[in-house]
Parts: sequence; C-alpha cells; structure tokens
Amino acid sequence: MARFSNGESTFSRLARLFEALGPGTTTVTLTELSQRTGISLPAVSRMVAELVERGWLQRDPQGGFGMGFHIWELVDRGAPMRDLRTAAQPFMSEVHTRVGHNTYLSVRQGGDVLFVEQLAAPGAVRTVAGRADRLPLHASAPGLVLLAHAPIPVQETVLTRPMAALTTATVTDPKALRSMLSDIRRIGAVSCTGFVDPETTSIAVPLRSPDTRVVGALSVVIPQSEASRRVVPLLQRAAVRIGRELAQQRHHAEQTNEDHPNSQQVNGNHPSPSHNGTASNGGQAPHAHRNELVPPYSPLFN
Repeated sequence: MARFSNGESTFSRLARLFEALGPGTTTVTLTELSQRTGISLPAVSRMVAELVERGWLQRDPQGGFGMGFHIWELVDRGAPMRDLRTAAQPFMSEVHTRVGHNTYLSVRQGGDVLFVEQLAAPGAVRTVAGRADRLPLHASAPGLVLLAHAPIPVQETVLTRPMAALTTATVTDPKALRSMLSDIRRIGAVSCTGFVDPETTSIAVPLRSPDTRVVGALSVVIPQSEASRRVVPLLQRAAVRIGRELAQQRHHAEQTNEDHPNSQQVNGNHPSPSHNGTASNGGQAPHAHRNELVPPYSPLFN
C-alpha cells in the first residue's frame, strides 16, 4: 500500500476523510475536511474528486460534500446486521403501528449501542437518537439490555470507567447499574424514564438468535406521561416472533447449503457471532421470555 513521506498509508488518509463525515454531519466543504483531517487542501481536493467520480461521495449544489449512494449501497448490502434487520422489520412495523412512536432496532458496538433501524411517525415524541447514531450503553434502555447480556469483560470495562450522565436521571453508579443489569436478565425487559430526555421513557427487550444468544434489542420511546405497562408485553411478543424468523432464516440457509454444498452464501443468511461481541448471553443461562413488568426501580412502578 502506498505511503506518504510521514509514513501514513493511503488507507489511513481515506479513513480520516470518511470519519470527518461523522454523526450530525450531512455535508462539509473541502476546507472543513482539510481542517478536520489535518490533510492539506490540495491533497483533500484530489482525494474527494476521485471519490466523487466513483460515487463514494457526492457534491451538493452549495459545494458541500457528503456520502454518495454507491458507498451506501455497498455498506447496506454487506452490513453484518442485515439478516437481523430483515427478520425484525415486519414486527417492528407492527409495534410501531400499535404504539405510534419511534421504534428502534439496536446492536452493541463496543461500549455503545448502535441504532441500526428506526421507524418514526408524525407527531411522535422527540428523540435524541436516529438511525446510525450511538449512545453509551449505560444511558438508554436498549443499551442496558445489550450490556446486561454482554460478555463479563465488556460489562466490567463499562462499569469501572467514568460514565457520563445525559440527564439527572441517568444512572451512573456502578452498584446501582449492576442491580439493574441483574433485573434485566431476570425479567427480560427494562424501562428507563428520563435517562436520555427528561420528557420521554425508553422501553427495551432483548432479541435472541436461534441458539438463545442476545443479538440485538427492540425498543420504543414514548412520552413519559404514557403508561408503559401495555408496551412491555407487546415488545416481548414481537421479540419472540423475530427470534422465530431468525430461526427460519438459519434453517433455510442450512437447507440451501445441503442442496448446494459448493455454493457461497453471498448475503449471509444466518446470524453469526460478531467480533465485537454483540451476540452474547453475558455468561447467564438462557431463559424464556416472560410477560412481566419492568423492574421496580423504574419510576413508573414505584
């Protein structure tokens, strides 16, 4: 791979360029890209011109540059959570229709919860996160569900480092969080009022693969004034159905492999453990989904 005089590779420069188009950034100018990356303006101009030609970036009428359709196509086609999204979307739509507020599909990415799908609605309560956004694991309902079932080393890393409070309601005390995680594993749901936004309640349940590993979280954000008692069973039923759909996907993939043993599954029709540890049961024994209410530490049920 080509390297520059400072020893930096071409790939490293490209990575810095794309990372400059981070969360909250739609388009940026060449000058802004140069300033954010520390790469000279002439070099940025040459790189951007080639990326635009390949469809990886696109230019808007005001002269700014943003992600192009071709790179979105490549990423979406090869996304590691594509099977999970395919299985979840029909049941997410049903939940969304019943609840009438933002519905999310999330996975764990390192120490964050990554929102990989969002269904919004006119008049829905405002939310902080959208598709492809992240939040710290400890600060939201889906993050806590994923943290509760993460490998023990991941849990310890999160719980022993400083944790930022997004609001006054965000729990950052390690002892209190350990108790919450235990409740989540026992009950199979969590409700967090005011953790991210003082006016909203986030409710989440785990999503399990056919071998019972937690591979994601299904959640909704509703106004704090609305009761979440009816939402928990709705989410849990949807989670069970998503698990069944994942099992059918795996069965279909296995049948295809038996019928065509030399064929390659280009799109990957079965969930597999992620290198970042997204799929895990946190060292806990699998348990059946329970139609229980959220833990008693939720302000809704005190």
